[in-house]
Amino acid sequence: MKKWLKQSLVFLVALITLGFIPPSHSIWEQLENGQDSNRTTSSDYNNIDVQEETVGEAPSEEGLAADDPIGSIIRLAHEQSYIKFGSKIGPVIEDEFEERIFPAMAQIIASKLDRLDDQAKQYLTITEKPGGNYSEKIFHIADGRTGKDLLRFHVRTEKRPQEGYYYNFHYHTYEDDYESHYTIGDIYYSKNTPPKWLS
Repeated sequence: MKKWLKQSLVFLVALITLGFIPPSHSIWEQLENGQDSNRTTSSDYNNIDVQEETVGEAPSEEGLAADDPIGSIIRLAHEQSYIKFGSKIGPVIEDEFEERIFPAMAQIIASKLDRLDDQAKQYLTITEKPGGNYSEKIFHIADGRTGKDLLRFHVRTEKRPQEGYYYNFHYHTYEDDYESHYTIGDIYYSKNTPPKWLS
């Protein structure tokens, strides 16, 4: 599929849904493989719903209602993560990220931000531009009134002798002035040097 057409479709989905529904990666795989994406049946949708609900650690779809500020932050966190990965790293780590890392991230976000009072939750913001090149920053969640970061989610590229490159997902919190690394998990990339973020 031509790149401009794919970008146009992503833009239209984002515009129509106001960015609340990220486009499914399976749609792009079907289009690139020449399969007819219009042949999706209602049972396919039921399977998708079941898979999302059985992740366990992540909040349920009911907990991510459109008027729920924490649910909105979690959706945006997912989107910002894939922007950071880019088209070169994303496909390599996508499965493990979806199975292990993002559900843990979502639970951390929900549990940490749930401690805030209702008024503070209404002013939550998330950074809109992940760090590129070799920067660790995926996204930061802040109090929009003060601009102070509450949570910082990062990914560090680590080269381990005889093993290769791993991505270490971790976060920092304002509670200890961002001093400690709280590890979420590692994903193996390859023995080859990984590309830069956003590429």
